[in-house]
Amino acid sequence: MGDPAGPESSSAAPWTVRRILEWTTAHLATHASETPRLDAEILLAHARGCQRIELYTHFGEIVSEDQRAIMRDLVRRRAAAEPVAYLVGHREFFSLDFRMTPAVLVPRPDTETLIIELLELAKRHEAPRILDVCTGSGCIAVAIAVNLSGASLTAVDISGEALAVARENAQAHGVQDRVRFLKGDLFAPLEASERFDFIISNPPYVRDDEIANLPPDVRLHEPLLALRAGPEGLNVIRRLIAEAPGHLQPGGHLFVEISPQQAQDVERLCAATGAYEAVRIVRDLAGKDCALHAAIAG
Repeated sequence: MGDPAGPESSSAAPWTVRRILEWTTAHLATHASETPRLDAEILLAHARGCQRIELYTHFGEIVSEDQRAIMRDLVRRRAAAEPVAYLVGHREFFSLDFRMTPAVLVPRPDTETLIIELLELAKRHEAPRILDVCTGSGCIAVAIAVNLSGASLTAVDISGEALAVARENAQAHGVQDRVRFLKGDLFAPLEASERFDFIISNPPYVRDDEIANLPPDVRLHEPLLALRAGPEGLNVIRRLIAEAPGHLQPGGHLFVEISPQQAQDVERLCAATGAYEAVRIVRDLAGKDCALHAAIAG
C-alpha cells in the first residue's frame, strides 16, 4: 500500500485516520510487534496530538502532511523495535500516566499486582512508611503515594538518570512532597537505623543467559542495568531478601517481583535468613507466580 506518511498520488485514496491505522497495523504485525493495532493507535494519536479515543471520532478525516511525516518516523522506529513508550515519551500504569525515557524500564502490567498486594495491607496503617528499592521511573512509589494519601515513601535507585525521571513523575502527580528520592545501591543510601513498614521492589531478575533471547525491543533498547541479574537472575533478589529485615519494623512486609521460575529459589533464600515469619508466593491474574511476599515477626 505504500508509506502512510508519504506523498500520495492523485489516483490514490486519501490517507485518512482509518487508512493509516489499517496500514500501520498490518505493517507492524510483520515487524515483531505483539500489539500492532494498539501500537498504531498510540503512535497516530501522538502524531496528531490527540487522545486515542479521538481517532475513532475522526476516522474519515484526512491526516495532514506534517502529521504524516511525524507518523512515518514513528512507524519506522517502531518497526526497528524501539519501544512505543520511548517513542511517545509516556506509558500508562496503574491508571496513571508516567513519563518514559530510555533511562528507565517500561513498566509491565504484572507489577500492578505487586502494588495491589501492598495497598491491601498498607491501608490498615494510618501513616505507613514505605521503601521502594530499584524505583526506576518511580511508577511504583508514585502509584502508591497517589492511592495512599497518608503514606510517606522513600525511593532508591542506583541510576541518577532514572531518578531524574522518577522525580518528574512524582511532580506530575503532585506527590513530590511525600516521596523522598535517594541515589545508591539498594539499602546503601539509608541510615542504618531507618525502618519501614513495607519494602517493595521490582529488581533486575533476568538470568545472564536469557538476555540474548529477550524480545528485541527489550534487549536492544531498555536499560540492561534494570534487567540483568547474574547466572541465576538472583544477584539482586538475594541481597534484598538478606538485607530487608534490617530495615523493616516489627511485623513489616517485603514485596519483590520475581520470575515464575524463581519461586522455589526465593522461598529457600527467605528460609535461610531465619528472619521471616511468613513467606508467600503471589500469583498474577493468569495464575503465574509473579512476586514474593515475606513478613517478619511482629
